[in-house]
Amino acid sequence: MLENLHVKNLALIDEIEMDFRPGLNILTGETGAGKSILLGSVGLALGGKYSADMLRSGAGFGLVELTFSVENPMLEQQLADMDIFPEDGRIVLSRKLMEGRSVSKINGETVNKAVLKDVASMLIDIHGQHEHQSLLHKKNHLAFLDLYAKEKIEKLKTETAKAYKSWQTCRKKLEESSLDERERQKEISLAEFEVQEIEEASLREGEDEELEALYRRMCEGKKVAEGIAEAYHYTSEDMSGNASEFLSRAIRALSDLESVDEQGAELYEQLIEIDSLLNDFNRELAEYAKSLEFSEEEFYETENRLNEWNHLKSKYGNSGKEILEYCEERKQRLKELEDYEQYMAELEKQREQAEAQYKKAASRLSAARQKASVLFVKEIREGLQDLHFLDVKFEMRFSELPHFAPGGMDEAEFYISTNPGEALRPLGDVASGGELSRIMLAIKTVLADREDTPTLIFDEIDTGISGITAGKVAEKMHRIGETRQVLCITHLAQIAAQADAHYLICKQSGKQGTRTEISFLDEEASIQELARMLGGARITANILESAREMKRI
Repeated sequence: MLENLHVKNLALIDEIEMDFRPGLNILTGETGAGKSILLGSVGLALGGKYSADMLRSGAGFGLVELTFSVENPMLEQQLADMDIFPEDGRIVLSRKLMEGRSVSKINGETVNKAVLKDVASMLIDIHGQHEHQSLLHKKNHLAFLDLYAKEKIEKLKTETAKAYKSWQTCRKKLEESSLDERERQKEISLAEFEVQEIEEASLREGEDEELEALYRRMCEGKKVAEGIAEAYHYTSEDMSGNASEFLSRAIRALSDLESVDEQGAELYEQLIEIDSLLNDFNRELAEYAKSLEFSEEEFYETENRLNEWNHLKSKYGNSGKEILEYCEERKQRLKELEDYEQYMAELEKQREQAEAQYKKAASRLSAARQKASVLFVKEIREGLQDLHFLDVKFEMRFSELPHFAPGGMDEAEFYISTNPGEALRPLGDVASGGELSRIMLAIKTVLADREDTPTLIFDEIDTGISGITAGKVAEKMHRIGETRQVLCITHLAQIAAQADAHYLICKQSGKQGTRTEISFLDEEASIQELARMLGGARITANILESAREMKRI
């Protein structure tokens, strides 16, 4: 839920910080006090459009910061999938607003606006006048139904999406494989050439690595051979002055020590061992020198073979395995092209089977949706009657899309009649702005237990209503507040009386200008504010008692 809002240097707001509570949070205040500015600042923090004239006069920057607590494991996983992790169970969204640009951050880390919006959509849902307009788009009507029936249709939606993907793959392969005779012969010729070129090379996996090692060895062989020759010269070459000759002389010089004492014998044995090791070394050095010997012809053959490998790699793959796999693919393609009619017939059969599977899955999904819509519409209709649509008729009508889609082939649209004797018409053709607000509230009430978004904000929910209807709206708002955190800006005392937490927004004027302030109201202060909303400037004892009564109900 939204725990804290911090706003600085926006319009009439100098600096405001407020803590919100679970349940229904109500914000009230005089017209022009800055309620819309406050809600607008929340929208900015969630990635809304920004212009420099929103800044408070004389301020170099503005700041909006929202702190959310995250307790839902499913929400935590969704955030983790985006590499975003709560710190001490909290997510902080902030946006610094400057001349001509803004900087968005999540838990102090800069992100682009798209990421900010994606994360915000998981945490909070704003329903203002603009958002109610989503009811005018019938594509959203089916989305509401799918959310309502999520447990019953989620598996069917997944199956339908999977079947759609299979059908799309088959259709695309069929289209891509469609060739005229000239194109077919051209591809056959190319495939035959490629297969022949690879097979004639007689490649062996790992040979390229062996060749590269041998080639490097040959290229460096001369330098290595010179070093070996010099080492051999000093250790064993048949000439005076090498290590072996001097070692032999030393052995002869110490030969008499062997019989003198034990220490002399040990020194003599060590020298004999050194002579043996040097002889072994000289033999291995000579063998290594022989291994480096190669002819110009051998070097030429190695170089040519390596060039052949590199040529094939540049065309068919980065390794012998990839080249050989490509060769097998081309052989298979040759078989398909040589028996082209049968191949295309098989692809068409696969497409038809995939299409049948998709239609079957989409049909099951459609049947489940239509069955669920009966109860969904019934609950919405009852909710509308509670909101003083006394003679309302409400339906959901289905039609079939003219094309396949991952979400099935259903189109669905709400139809409504708000007056006796009137025919049902599409919702977007009938409802006014105020009616849309109440219809959205009825839908949100039905979906209250199914939506994952922990915080809902309602603005202008009380447009064009009063009396009994206002009371019914208040009850609906409170019901949603039992399972979600709700923030609501209202002008109606009936709605404000239902608050679990009540905040007053007011405008203060002084020598340094006008600014908006906000304060939390305790029980008595909330009653005083309700009385103001009921009676205006003149608050009588009767009005105060009415306000108290409203709080008790």
